[in-house]
Amino acid sequence: QVQWIESGGGMVQAGGSLRLSCAVSGRGGSGYRGYAMGWFRQAPGKEREFVAAISSRGSDTIYTDSVKGRFTISRDNAKNTLFLQMDALKPEDTAVYYCARTNYISRAANAYDSWGQGTQVTVSS
Repeated sequence: QVQWIESGGGMVQAGGSLRLSCAVSGRGGSGYRGYAMGWFRQAPGKEREFVAAISSRGSDTIYTDSVKGRFTISRDNAKNTLFLQMDALKPEDTAVYYCARTNYISRAANAYDSWGQGTQVTVSS
């Protein structure tokens, strides 16, 4: 059973930056390499929403419109780690951020079969 270790969340002022990481444990690389990966977020009282996704080799990426130009998804397959660089953060980016695994790059949460535990991001105005 693959497990994900998320880190990098915290509190930051508007305009600041954070870098989230999601590292695989358990089965190691076999549960990570060959899969597309994504980031989702869930704010209090709201549904979980798609943020960004990346193909298995990192050649393709997609983003939700509200983060385009500010967030960058990337992956290091040698280290079995997924990243989300978040710049120019806004208070509306405040949420719990989750990494997740899917067979094919997708915006749909139900396409993802394995999820991290989440890491809190809080942006103050």
